[in-house]
Amino acid sequence: MARPLSAAAQRIQDMLATRGLLHKVVEFEQTTRSAADAAAAIGCTVAQIAKSILFKATSGAPVLVIASGPNRVDEAKVAAALGQAIGKADADFVRASTGFAIGGVPPLGHAQPALTLIDSDLLALPTIWAAAGTPNAVFQLTPEELVSMTGGKVADVAQRKR
Repeated sequence: MARPLSAAAQRIQDMLATRGLLHKVVEFEQTTRSAADAAAAIGCTVAQIAKSILFKATSGAPVLVIASGPNRVDEAKVAAALGQAIGKADADFVRASTGFAIGGVPPLGHAQPALTLIDSDLLALPTIWAAAGTPNAVFQLTPEELVSMTGGKVADVAQRKR
């Protein structure tokens, strides 16, 4: 018999169901906090991990960037796509803005709506995995579903080696 989901993971499962989405949240005993940890636990490539990184815009608004696992976010590209500068978000800002702790921020269900950018590299993949409210909970979806459920804008946000 499967263990019941933690409260935060169940909240995401319920939100998905409320939206008519049949995705199943999976909670692992080991952490999926980093993209490499998540890929190892799931058995997928690191590129298939859709990591959620929260920034703070100069306006004070939360900015959610959902990036492919191996990619580093280019803050200048994000700022250009938004039309305003961004800065790092501390753990308190992440918790207040999303309702979740760093390492488990899902792409939906946040306490405050966030300006959302989705790494264009994710769209080349057939399926991806996103965090589901805790550092060890994830769910599988397609990149197109990610764009639809978040209302995010697809953009080139990855740092490229020169």
